[in-house]
Amino acid sequence: MVKVGIIGGSGLDDPHFLKNPESIGVNTIYGAPSSSLLTGVISGVPVAILARHGNLHTIPPTHVNNRANITALKEFGCTHIIATTAVGSLREQIERGDLVILDQFIDFTRRRHLTFHDVFEPHSAVHTAMADPFDENLRRILIASAAELGIKHHPSGTVVTIEGPRFSTRAESKMFRLWGADVINMSIAPEAALANEARIPYAAVAMSTDYDCWKTDEEPVTWDAILQIFNENVGKVVKLILQTIPKIK
Repeated sequence: MVKVGIIGGSGLDDPHFLKNPESIGVNTIYGAPSSSLLTGVISGVPVAILARHGNLHTIPPTHVNNRANITALKEFGCTHIIATTAVGSLREQIERGDLVILDQFIDFTRRRHLTFHDVFEPHSAVHTAMADPFDENLRRILIASAAELGIKHHPSGTVVTIEGPRFSTRAESKMFRLWGADVINMSIAPEAALANEARIPYAAVAMSTDYDCWKTDEEPVTWDAILQIFNENVGKVVKLILQTIPKIK
């Protein structure tokens, strides 16, 4: 049976969307996840929503317990994970409010727990393939759903994940562009890597909220500006997730 984990999920806790809501406190061998699991049903599909930075956004990116978050969803029985995230655009054509269905990441974090395998069992080394870290089936469904809804989106994109919580310098922003990154954020790469280790199909919908600081004709990114664009466009992300969930097989 399909059961979808949603990381992020702002707006999906609306009782008009989520039937039979229940908040379930959980713990894992890696500690507590960022929030309790808000469980329920969307279009007949069981879901569990987890707030990546806590319900009041009190957890900085470095201290998000990604191992506990992924483990909590796996132990709840989630067969797929869809993540939502705000990103800065590193490309002129990715405008504020655009959605990007990510297909690659560059991990530029420094202080995250990036694996479940801190120790290898004798003669049992684990090196997870990560060539295509975002599940192609989930990506296809998200892309098709965005097209059906007429939502402006980009069907692929590389995200570079930085440590944070500070934003980039102009030199860093320009460097990431040279590396081939299309968008930038502080969360997706470690989360995607762990989902792959856990063998849970994972896809991410990124909303462009700013241009980081590489564009000299734009004001450098600020948190207030991110919140404004996010709040103005979060409805598109909600519609896309609602359109996608019943199609997952």
